[in-house]
Order: sequence, then C-alpha cells, then structure tokens
Amino acid sequence: MPRDHSRTLRIAEQIQRELAELIRLELKDPRVGMVTLTDVEVTADYAHAKVFFTTLGTSDQMAAATAGLNHAAGFLRHELGQRIKLRSIPQLHFIYDESVERGVRLSRLIDEAVAPAARDSNKGS
Repeated sequence: MPRDHSRTLRIAEQIQRELAELIRLELKDPRVGMVTLTDVEVTADYAHAKVFFTTLGTSDQMAAATAGLNHAAGFLRHELGQRIKLRSIPQLHFIYDESVERGVRLSRLIDEAVAPAARDSNKGS
C-alpha cells in the first residue's frame, strides 16, 4: 500500500509547530538562542526527521546552536511524544539552513549590479 504523502506533510508541519513551541518555552540551553525552524522533512517510515533551522549571529553561534539542539534532541523527542500521538516519534536531526543567508547574499549582489545601471539612467534624464 503506497504511503500518503499528504499525511507525511501534515506530520512534518505538526512536528515543526510543536518543536518551535518546545524550543521557545522549554529548552533552557544557553547555546540555543533565537532559533527559527524553517522546515521539517520526515522520512516515509517516520523513523527520522530533518529539522532545518536558522539563527542570527556568527558562524560560531550557529555551530553552538546546532550542537545545543542536537544535544537536546532526546529531550525534544520525548516531549514531542507527549504532544503528538504517533506510534513512533522520529529521531531528530538538526541541520542549519543556509538558504536564508544565500538569499540575502544574492539579493545584495543583485542590488549592487543594478545600482550602477540605475545611476547611469538617472544621469541621462
């Protein structure tokens, strides 16, 4: 019987909502500051979940946040089990999401490339 992908997506969204609340309210690790969960990908057998996050700060703070989240993965998984009714709660794997930084960098490059053309067109007017 094929898996229902919409159910997997709903479970991933529920895990993301619950984890965001748990991290904000329950997690006391000082390494984990302002963390934003950007996505959760759950495997078809619900055994593993990749949790993508972003945070403000330097690369050292990002590495510390990753370490803090991975260290707290067992606690977070246990708390998820209390909130979500699934036969088995997936193992949590926290991964830093570089897409936000990459988007900001690309936007800045585009702005820099367009700025000289905009100045030249204003001179001609």
